[in-house]
Amino acid sequence: MSEDPETLRQIEELADDDRPLLVLDVDDVVLEFSRPFPKFLDQRGFDVSMRSLRLTGNIAERASGRVIEQPEVTALLAEFFDGQAEWQSVTDGAAEALAEFHGRAEIVLLTMMPHKHRAIRRDHLAALGLHYPVLTTDMAKGPAIARLRGQTQRPVAFVDDQPSNLLSARETLPDIHLFHLMSDNALRHLLPQLPDDIVMVEDWREAGPKIAAALGL
Repeated sequence: MSEDPETLRQIEELADDDRPLLVLDVDDVVLEFSRPFPKFLDQRGFDVSMRSLRLTGNIAERASGRVIEQPEVTALLAEFFDGQAEWQSVTDGAAEALAEFHGRAEIVLLTMMPHKHRAIRRDHLAALGLHYPVLTTDMAKGPAIARLRGQTQRPVAFVDDQPSNLLSARETLPDIHLFHLMSDNALRHLLPQLPDDIVMVEDWREAGPKIAAALGL
């Protein structure tokens, strides 16, 4: 599996840490995405119909009914993330759960988005009181998590809403503790069948104690 050179550079900026490692996705795990993004699209004359978890193929121009292609989806996402402070709030229970881990675990936010949005995302999270390192990646998350762990055997937990990211981590680190959490559980019926070793949690109130147990905290 390939590694994103810019993500590796960002990891090198972090201080060495031997505490248990908690790696978190951002969109629909720490920040709301699936609820505010359709509102953003509506303001711009687009409708979204979630027949799958992919955006491409599910967004249509309201006036014409034309389903937009990947370049237009990418442009809309870029606009949304440029203005994310206007749209994205903290997922219910996330701030409180992470506060319980503060000081006891190394917490790193690993978000799959273009690197150019890193500073905006970091500033927005900090403004919301979430002062944790933010890493961006354009590639599979598994290698980045392995690099974050380093050469130690410290326990690692990873929380994401996208099965592909969880499976990437599982392939790279067989002993990792994996948790599937999504802010909008109404979309769960769109998920593929997940392996038994990926723990599905309904919300942060359920996730917190299970993550703590996995990390030995």
